[in-house]
Amino acid sequence: MKLHELSPVPGSVKGRYRKGRGPGSGNGKTAGKGHKGQNARSGGGVRIGFEGGQIPAYRRLPKRGFGNSLFAKNYAIINVATLNDIFADGDVVNMEALVAKKLIKNEESGLKVLGNGEISKKLTVQAKVFSATAKEKIEAAGGKAEVI
Repeated sequence: MKLHELSPVPGSVKGRYRKGRGPGSGNGKTAGKGHKGQNARSGGGVRIGFEGGQIPAYRRLPKRGFGNSLFAKNYAIINVATLNDIFADGDVVNMEALVAKKLIKNEESGLKVLGNGEISKKLTVQAKVFSATAKEKIEAAGGKAEVI
């Protein structure tokens, strides 16, 4: 037996269903769309959420509650371990330096430094926000954590 000789078991593969191919097919004439009406037309049907002209649920129900998404601050985040790997001893780390090294894509609401990992280099880090552990680790290594 060769690959080109393989074929499915007889009766296991069914032909595709052909709508609107005469009365003998069992689904001719209206092709399962009934007689006239919106859904029988080309491009017929209604949009999502349409309830036949009745005020739809998304308009009937009250919209309640406050969402902070309009006012939330999204910081560009970096860990001290990454700073330790990328920058040399004595470097100034700020938003411009990180964008230049392609560690962050855009500035967003500012830079936030997190304390994940270890740091052994004396870096001057300028950011809007520092986590408590990040500030401790930077200062313990002999660097400065400057809040902009």
